[in-house]
Amino acid sequence: MDQHFIATTEAADQAATQDVVRLVDLKRRFGQTAALDGISLTVRKGEVLGIIGRSGAGKSTLIRCLNGLERPDTGEVFIEGREISRLGERELQPLRRRIGMIFQHFNLLSAKTVEDNVALPLKIEGRPKAERLKRAAELLDLVCLSEKAKAYPASLSGGQKQRVGIARALAARPALLLSDEATSALDPETTRSILALLKDINRQLGLTILLITHEMEVIRSIADRVAVIDAGRIVEEGPVWSVFADPQSDITRRLLGTVRPQLPPELAARLLPGAGTETVLRVDVAGEAAREPLLSDLAAAVPGPFRLVHGGIDHIQRQPVGTLFLSVPGSDASHLAEIITFLKSRQARVEVLGHVADPV
Repeated sequence: MDQHFIATTEAADQAATQDVVRLVDLKRRFGQTAALDGISLTVRKGEVLGIIGRSGAGKSTLIRCLNGLERPDTGEVFIEGREISRLGERELQPLRRRIGMIFQHFNLLSAKTVEDNVALPLKIEGRPKAERLKRAAELLDLVCLSEKAKAYPASLSGGQKQRVGIARALAARPALLLSDEATSALDPETTRSILALLKDINRQLGLTILLITHEMEVIRSIADRVAVIDAGRIVEEGPVWSVFADPQSDITRRLLGTVRPQLPPELAARLLPGAGTETVLRVDVAGEAAREPLLSDLAAAVPGPFRLVHGGIDHIQRQPVGTLFLSVPGSDASHLAEIITFLKSRQARVEVLGHVADPV
């Protein structure tokens, strides 16, 4: 047999085993509404993937297809290489143990102690009590709640309840952790602590995490990659830093509105669509382009005035991502065009926001 063919096949098989989740052209309708309209997506082993979209975008249906609670009309759902969408309940049970789940409202059993809540998946599996309690103790230590083992959920704060939910989701040593709006019911400080815990678990255990959320700040804090879903379709996908730096779709830009730098309201209120004494530009740069002395190089390359009126450089996934707002005075169209051309030559995305009648 051709050795190149053997090597190629082995490489393809090895790559496939690294895909914890693979969705192929997933479609699901409810009456006339297409909840999922051709979703194809891959989540690699050890990756944190964020799926973001507005209410009604299809996120909940997608997550129910992943854990086998919803069956797609057409398409395929692979978990660790096995197609699950046509399996019966008996065949699904062991596969569901490979998927941990954390919820927005915690879903803890109020009549059971914290350690019993954590150990519940193992009790359902029929594991011996000693093994269940040992595993619960390990996980409560992992989520920093060892002292709450004998407490009941009613005595816990929201953040503590979610930590118990995370520990319970990890009890059966899943390959995949699904997070369904898990921080939406928490205050900002608690949200940050829960996201830091999830990221730490991802690093320590190499656990694959898929986050469903409508909050871009959650994506920014923890995800390696983001997929934007709208009307049942993936409209944009890529590394988080890249999508934040240069969103391609209107829905992504709207979702990013609260976390990307914006022109201060007092300046934005003065913008005019027509001519003015100054033109205001938005300049977005990322990666290597954001590491360069862009403004000093611009001043050297294009004689004539411009001013930085707002913005700066941030870091996402260790990559610099910058947004600068420049004001270019005067009505010389050729000078403005030179500035824009230079900026674009440095891989910057440039947008003319408008004009102002008086200097900014």
